[in-house]
Amino acid sequence: MVGFGPGGRLRDLHQSGSAKVFLPNMHGAVPEVVFLNTSGGLTGGDRLSFALSLGARARAVATTQTAERAYASAGGQAEVTVDLTLAPGAALDWLPQETILFDRSALSRRLRADVAGDARLLMAETVVLGRAAMGETVRDVALHDWREVRRDGRPVFVEPLRVTTPTLSAGPAALALADGRAARAFATVALIAPGAEDALGPVRAALSDIGVEAAASAWNGRAVARLMAADAAPLKRALARILDTLRGSPLPRVWQI
Repeated sequence: MVGFGPGGRLRDLHQSGSAKVFLPNMHGAVPEVVFLNTSGGLTGGDRLSFALSLGARARAVATTQTAERAYASAGGQAEVTVDLTLAPGAALDWLPQETILFDRSALSRRLRADVAGDARLLMAETVVLGRAAMGETVRDVALHDWREVRRDGRPVFVEPLRVTTPTLSAGPAALALADGRAARAFATVALIAPGAEDALGPVRAALSDIGVEAAASAWNGRAVARLMAADAAPLKRALARILDTLRGSPLPRVWQI
């Protein structure tokens, strides 16, 4: 758990078990928070939780040191929870690296963000089905993902996602690309902030000629982009382009593009 007080001064820091946190850039204009799972991955029965809170007018960028890995489960599911809290005037970029699902993995993940009415939250989530470079094929998987953002206590963005074994062969209704191939990687980017609709034009411009299937929409303080690709590498490059458009600054140094 990491907490910054009003203006961005470090207020709380607690870590235990395999959930660790690094603070590599505490003296910059925007502090950087890097979460880490020292166990090297997740499997059935594991539980992991991260929390980050920002006081009034505090700013931060939060990410993970590397891709999270959900390995084959011998029984039960791994559980991950993320809790984000943004006070008035706070701004957070929640930019974890991708989650890689291995064959026979089972993962339940929940993110909840409570933001003040004038706070700004940018978040990205990426899922990759196996490692293409290793020739891995995912045929059996169970992912239950839930992302929820509440502004002043009211839900403004709720995105449930369930990927199961039937999903992998559901065709155009699920992970099929326009050329008939199956998508191995997919991502969502969401900006929740007053005036987020103004980002739609620049985001759509960034989506042109990026080599992945993508679309964007915006309404009432929300701008959302979704991407799918046959491999993780082109998707990460496209994701970096969108995030650069929305942030106007480089990605955290731990990202590898």
